[in-house]
Amino acid sequence: MSENFGSPGAMQPLSPGNVVSAAVRLYRSHLKTYFKQATIAHLWALVPVYGWAKCAATAALISRLAFGELVYQPESVAEASRHINARLWSFLRVSFQVGLSLFGVYILLAIAGGIISFIIGLVFGALLGSGGIIVGSGLAIAVMAITMLVGLTWFYARWVVAEVPLAVEENINGAQSVDRSWELTNASVLRIQGVVLVAFLVTFPIVGILNYLPSIYIVKLEPGSTLYWIVYSLSIITSLIGGILVMPFWQALKAVLYFDLRSRREGLGLQLREPPQDLR
Repeated sequence: MSENFGSPGAMQPLSPGNVVSAAVRLYRSHLKTYFKQATIAHLWALVPVYGWAKCAATAALISRLAFGELVYQPESVAEASRHINARLWSFLRVSFQVGLSLFGVYILLAIAGGIISFIIGLVFGALLGSGGIIVGSGLAIAVMAITMLVGLTWFYARWVVAEVPLAVEENINGAQSVDRSWELTNASVLRIQGVVLVAFLVTFPIVGILNYLPSIYIVKLEPGSTLYWIVYSLSIITSLIGGILVMPFWQALKAVLYFDLRSRREGLGLQLREPPQDLR
């Protein structure tokens, strides 16, 4: 049985919950394939330059495989890899372009947030004295945090599917793929921010336990001690496992978002098959 998202009624934008649910079903239906590719991608990430390109391309391969399922034109890993490998360095270019762009946005937001926070502190200090400085400082921290969160997620929403057009479409290069993401997301930024928020909440338990928790414990240990290096080594392993578990979900999520954005602009039809009975 298939669930047809391509019917007229389904041409409305998918809600954040529906996007995340579709990504989960894709991941669950193709767990072995996606998990294997995510493992390969993370192992390649340990190799400088060429390995980084292979990591970015392999992550995009998962999105291509997921998109093929969404349009009911599934491919084998070998078939999809032929398309992906031909654009290997373009995927690295997309990763660096988006990464550097987000870093630049972060710096600008930090400067803007710092200026706003400083002004708030001065105003409250002038109006309320020493007590106002405390209140103003608290308010300034909140304003800066909100500015950073909203600003970064806004720009991330514009580039969230940056590698997917390169993985799926013909006659497109890395720069055009990034531009394509910016174009497709133009009228859907707030909704995509909602998708990112829900997806973050879904993956946070895994990331929190495997990635963040060991790092927090390391802070309490004496640097250079035997226990420190043991925990540090374990934290690298658990972080790797966390990344492998989470990557397929995010790449499937990008495929669903990309399809959803294109379907309403270009009239693509979507059929998302239900997972096999033994995988439910």
